[in-house]
Amino acid sequence: MDIARTPATPDGNVEMADAAVEPKDPPEIRREDYRPFAWLVPEIRLDFELGLDSTRVRAKLTVAHNDKAPHSPTIRLNGDGIVPTSVTVDGSPTQAYAMDGDDLILTLDGKAHEIGIETEIDPSANSQLMGLYASSGMLCTQCESEGFRRITFFPDRPDVLSTYTVRMSGPKDQFPILLCNGNKVATGEDGDTHWAEWHDPWPKPSYLFALVAGDLVARSDSFTTMNGREVELNVWVREGDLDRTEHAMESLKRSMKWDEETFGREYDLDLYNIVAVSDFNMGAMENKGLNVFNTKYVLADPETATDGDFDGVEGVIGHEYFHNWSGNRITCRDWFQLSLKEGFTVLRDQLFSQDMGSEPVKRIEDVRVLRAAQFPEDSGPLAHPIRPDSYREISNFYTATVYNKGAEVIRMMRTMAGEEAFRKGTDLYFDRHDGEAATCEDFIKAIEDGVGLDLTQFRLWYSQAGTPKIVVDLSHEGEEAVLKLTQMVPVTPGQGDKKPMPIPLKIALFDRDSGTHSGEQLIILDKASDTFRFAGFADKPVLSINRTFSAPVTIQRDTLRSDLVFLAQNDDDPFARYEAMQDLMVGHLVAASKGELSDSEREAGHIDIVGALRSVIEDEALDDLMRGELLLMPSQTYLAEQMSAADPARIHEEREALKRVIGCELQDEMHALYDRAATLPFSHSAEAKGARKLKTLILTYAAAHDPQKAAELAAHQYDGSDNMTDRQGALMVLTGIDSAERTGKLLDFYNRYQGNALVIDKWFALQASSLHPKVIEHVKALADHPDFTLKNPNRVRSLFMAFAGNPHGFHAADGEGYRLIADLILELDPINAQTAARFVPALGRWRKLEPGRSALMREQLERIAAAPKLSRDTFEQVTRSLG
Repeated sequence: MDIARTPATPDGNVEMADAAVEPKDPPEIRREDYRPFAWLVPEIRLDFELGLDSTRVRAKLTVAHNDKAPHSPTIRLNGDGIVPTSVTVDGSPTQAYAMDGDDLILTLDGKAHEIGIETEIDPSANSQLMGLYASSGMLCTQCESEGFRRITFFPDRPDVLSTYTVRMSGPKDQFPILLCNGNKVATGEDGDTHWAEWHDPWPKPSYLFALVAGDLVARSDSFTTMNGREVELNVWVREGDLDRTEHAMESLKRSMKWDEETFGREYDLDLYNIVAVSDFNMGAMENKGLNVFNTKYVLADPETATDGDFDGVEGVIGHEYFHNWSGNRITCRDWFQLSLKEGFTVLRDQLFSQDMGSEPVKRIEDVRVLRAAQFPEDSGPLAHPIRPDSYREISNFYTATVYNKGAEVIRMMRTMAGEEAFRKGTDLYFDRHDGEAATCEDFIKAIEDGVGLDLTQFRLWYSQAGTPKIVVDLSHEGEEAVLKLTQMVPVTPGQGDKKPMPIPLKIALFDRDSGTHSGEQLIILDKASDTFRFAGFADKPVLSINRTFSAPVTIQRDTLRSDLVFLAQNDDDPFARYEAMQDLMVGHLVAASKGELSDSEREAGHIDIVGALRSVIEDEALDDLMRGELLLMPSQTYLAEQMSAADPARIHEEREALKRVIGCELQDEMHALYDRAATLPFSHSAEAKGARKLKTLILTYAAAHDPQKAAELAAHQYDGSDNMTDRQGALMVLTGIDSAERTGKLLDFYNRYQGNALVIDKWFALQASSLHPKVIEHVKALADHPDFTLKNPNRVRSLFMAFAGNPHGFHAADGEGYRLIADLILELDPINAQTAARFVPALGRWRKLEPGRSALMREQLERIAAAPKLSRDTFEQVTRSLG
């Protein structure tokens, strides 16, 4: 499953239809308490009589004793908000069952039985969007992690694997398309009703079950696998969206080919279906053979989607396809092992995207997301290992730690092993555990055995939370460069003293005079402190460290500003060059925000930063995609993370001041760059994408230096745009400027795209993330807009998640931004608890702020915690955030 992706840094009356009352203090689930389920369920047959307001579900479970578990005469079948209308055992009605809360408990005398259960559910009332629910006249499901129990009673845990046979029937006019997992084996009609039967031959856990019924059309194609099998491919959408599915289909075919070539994985069914759904809590879901996607990650054309949207579609399509092996064929034993499938699959989709586009730019983008989302998580009250030890609500652990840090940990194994050896390890993993519910330990052991590495100490990465800090000291003795490294893993909730972990660091030592180095080296820091010596240096070299971001750590070093300028101009590793440029600006802005710079130091910093940026503009060896990364300023959120008691207003003031200096000093060079970029016609080439990236970036610098001139230039770009990237970029700049152009273009954008939900989401998000001084007033007004609804997660995220990620508005000195998000959480929680809970971490950073804002933020958390009938999703997040 892909968590709903959002950019790392941003530069009405509602029916409470599904407001289930949850216990305020749910029980803690612990990894150490895992026991195999006492009963196997090798087969399940499901019969659905479909209706938007009433769907009848008949389930037949074949159950048998599990020889690998202690015998139990009872079987617990999980439910959530459903009641059985009939229960049979071996074909005969029975009353020998009891309800334990939502769960159904049956007593069984023999070793094997057939259990029949009938339920009736109302999909239209399911605002939580888990289980079977209605979305704009169609029916669809979302079962990860515990949604299947909202459909029928079942041991809803990932280590119970069953083969599924499903019969679906419903009105032909309402549900002309009937889709399910696996292969379609039969169809038929009965008057106004029709039916379809599906069979999935591959045993799977209940969280991978999927069903879709509705009025859909498909873009169809085929793919021939490496062993010559032809697979039918379909991307199913609403009638009016079909012309925006070409990119999704091409991304799917590229994913299938790449996975064969890179990991040796071949698709295993005759059919692969993707369905786009407008109401969806996550980004997409990898259900076997029937992937259900948020429309955001399927629909794309140049008129309505940005270059970033196109990349997002390709990455998420790849992610869900790659899950077919890393998640479906081998699934998780329990939810503590979530990173087994998600961390590995995120790495696979990152490598895929690198190969499809710019490898260095993709690497920088992934690190930026990690630092924006996971590093704060690792240093806050919600910190947890990539394999947690306990949870109260599993939906709260679909986190950047499990996904993004999990990917970085596996990437480190790949770095230490080398690409070829790592492939041998993954081949062994797939061969050894195919068809099983496995653990993170199973994966590590397969890599260990396949590669020949001893990963005993490396396992600490799975059990210890917190981002390691590496303290670097480079000295020079005679003809040697002496590198001393010290690692510290910080204290996190529930974890005190930490043990040193193996940290692979790619380094290079540059000669100052020639601007070159003798080769990149990989060193492993596996002690609390270690010293590395390098001979052959008559003078002290310049250190380039953690090249390619070889380890998810922070680097602390006393580096001369002149050395950072040197690396920003000369480093041949694109990530390290980007990092030097970021460090140059971060060091200046943090010191300025703390009031530590004299006037002369501030001016000297400006001169060095401008000079380094000028060298980037003038470097003809750079492509524009990479040039854009090097010209990008560090985000305000990232700057705040570098301080113990950040003042968001002071950071904003200093960042804008530096932006003005850059815009002023480099205006001639930037305008020449803009004019050159503006001559390129639209295409999906790297060159054209880079040009579009530069145009918007240059507009942001111009807006800081000369807002009125920038407004005119942005309005001109908006009017002349033939693609969404340029149009949205221009509008993004205009939203932060109080001008006539802003009002006119916002109205034009809305009128142009009214009725296109995904583009109107952009309209909401652009205003909520703007630098306009009245952004809070704008957000409040937009919350009352006729197009806003709390029932659609995309729309909620477009307005309020964009605002929560906007430090300029969210951190208003009077606390109004915090109140706005707290009010949202309280109103949204009864409607969609999963979505509501994802807003809590924004308030959980109160310890990182200066005392005034810290108290205001904590006050809102306490207000939420005191509310009656909180969902367990939100309650857990709030109580952990308060600590």
